[in-house]
Amino acid sequence: MKRKAALLLAGILTCSAALAGCSGGNQASNEYVTVGGYKGIEVDKVADKEEVTDEDIDSYIASVQQQNAQQVTDRPVQKGDIANIDFVGKMDGQEFDGGSGQGYDLTIGSGQFIDGFEDSIIGHNAGETFDWNGQFPDPYTGNPEFSGKPVTFTITVNSISTLPEVNDDFVKTVSEESSTVDEYREEVKKTLEESAEENYNYSLESEAWNAVLEKAEVEKYPEDEVNEIKDQLVQQYKDAAETYGMSYEDFISSQMNMDVSGFESQAEEAAQQSVKQKYVARAIADEENLTPTDEEYEEHFKDLAETYGFEDVDALKEAATEEELKDMVIQQIVQEWLADNCIQVVSDSAE
Repeated sequence: MKRKAALLLAGILTCSAALAGCSGGNQASNEYVTVGGYKGIEVDKVADKEEVTDEDIDSYIASVQQQNAQQVTDRPVQKGDIANIDFVGKMDGQEFDGGSGQGYDLTIGSGQFIDGFEDSIIGHNAGETFDWNGQFPDPYTGNPEFSGKPVTFTITVNSISTLPEVNDDFVKTVSEESSTVDEYREEVKKTLEESAEENYNYSLESEAWNAVLEKAEVEKYPEDEVNEIKDQLVQQYKDAAETYGMSYEDFISSQMNMDVSGFESQAEEAAQQSVKQKYVARAIADEENLTPTDEEYEEHFKDLAETYGFEDVDALKEAATEEELKDMVIQQIVQEWLADNCIQVVSDSAE
């Protein structure tokens, strides 16, 4: 629950609640901010949505195969297996940078290592350690200094696993919607297209939102709110310092490379930016009649609960106040509205 609450707090600190305001024309304001020109604001053109290719689908399914790899215990490594290995490389008896690894999943036959390395693992069982004497290719583009030099790798096979075959039976174990390979490929394509759509929308919303924030003018900051958010940020680092058994001062110095005064000044700036976003979102929502009804808020809360991994809305409301949650909803609605109403322009450098 602490991790979920921390994730939610991170979301809350980028948006927040509001006071009503009124304005005329393409301008919105309240007691704390004024923002003009937000409707139809110009932003740099966002890259078009990526087309989903057969290669993308193959790569996605390959990752699902990896997630469903089955461990092998009754035979040695074969070509096509995934061998989890530790390895230490030496030249002239000395270890060298980039020549060692632990817990590395290597598909035998993938050609990720120099010639002979992967073949040397074939025939070895889990738990075995052996030396393999090889030679870097000449030339070796990975590190020209190694070109043609002999090398010895000490390799330990930690475990062996094999990928399931992609057939209808496999599909039925990994999908609730598809029962054949062809159906699953269509399902994966739809998933990837939805992801591409979400990435595009996110990029456009971010561009529009940041452009609006740049135009917004802060009339004054509600000091009590700024201090509350600043204190929350500082407390997070104090808690982290305690977890690591360090003083707050030493933790800030080692992790942030600054003194406490500098860090807390940055925390205050971050709190001010959070408050600014909160009131900009509220001002636009009020001006454009975007504020949800109570029933609509509850639907948005369900989405938030799912996004942040809470069991239900009640659990979500235990981690944040209803006012904070409404702030998050308002900011998302405003960002989507701004993206729908912005104008994308191609910069001279992109032409």
